[in-house]
Amino acid sequence: MSDNKTKRQLVGIWQIFHIILWAGGLYYLFSRGPFFPGILVLIAISAIYEALLRRYIPTAYQEKAEEVPNSPSSQPTVAPIERPPAPTAVEHHLELLPQACPSCNGPVRGHEVKWTGPQSADCPYCGTNLPMAKV
Repeated sequence: MSDNKTKRQLVGIWQIFHIILWAGGLYYLFSRGPFFPGILVLIAISAIYEALLRRYIPTAYQEKAEEVPNSPSSQPTVAPIERPPAPTAVEHHLELLPQACPSCNGPVRGHEVKWTGPQSADCPYCGTNLPMAKV
């Protein structure tokens, strides 16, 4: 098929009849008949139907103009997405935490404390600032 030909599409009652032909054929294939040779027969019937329509009823088809893609210059440009800088990984020193809170004597676990800085944390039970061990 050359590039200068326009595509033709069925319109009106002929398109509806073609849809009914396919729906009925597929229903028959799935419900009763063997699928593989039957689908080839259905394709052949569809091709013969379209050929007869083209030959004897040329008004059954409407020319469909192909859409020409827009040139790159007329397409809207998308502004690049500005991403915020990647957050720096805050390193918490779990080994500096005490075993128990000096105020409430509750156990201190690294995943339960509220970190207020890289080397500063609050007790999860009473909220007091925990003293860090010296290194």
